[in-house]
Amino acid sequence: VGLGAGWMRSDYDDSGIAYDPPAVRVDRFEEGLTVLAGLLGPDPVTFEGRHYRITNHNGLPKPLQQPRPPILVGGGMKRMLGIAARHADIVGVNPTMPNGAVDADAARSGTADETDQKLAWIREAAGDRYEDLEINLLNFGCFVTDDRESLAEQFAPMFGIPAAELLQFPHALVGTTAQIVEAIQARRERWDASYIVVQRDAMEAMAPVIAELAGT
Repeated sequence: VGLGAGWMRSDYDDSGIAYDPPAVRVDRFEEGLTVLAGLLGPDPVTFEGRHYRITNHNGLPKPLQQPRPPILVGGGMKRMLGIAARHADIVGVNPTMPNGAVDADAARSGTADETDQKLAWIREAAGDRYEDLEINLLNFGCFVTDDRESLAEQFAPMFGIPAAELLQFPHALVGTTAQIVEAIQARRERWDASYIVVQRDAMEAMAPVIAELAGT
């Protein structure tokens, strides 16, 4: 069950929902996470918060997985990552989306150095449960190419970071199949990232990478 505070402004515009300030969205999300986790469990839930009030509600149908399905929480700021570290089973480490879109400001908040800091926040908040967490990295772009340097030079201005940093960017994969395999293995070593997500349009291109990584 994948959850977040809701960052994409177009989702709100399309559905006519107010795009509240980040603090409000995170407050609401934290309450909602508590409620949802309870409703997926075996017992009725009573909850009194600022955004949600529930009295003895039994969520039905109950999931086949017990005590509940694994919960994935994604975030890019310290508070969201802390919530994820304390309550989720899978932590999605994302760039921050200050403008409600994947843009240069978001890319600058998702560099390798920034991701080092985010993993430190997760470890601090998780404490002893860190060893049981799965770390997830979302990739916004996957480019299979024999000339990764030239492609990085071409796309670096769109990301707002130098080409050399783009090649180390935790949320993009650029290079030959072998280079991408090596990059994913390096991310597992550096950030414990074993759950890698690619966009739908990259699935076929990434199939050889998946074949190479299977069982490793």
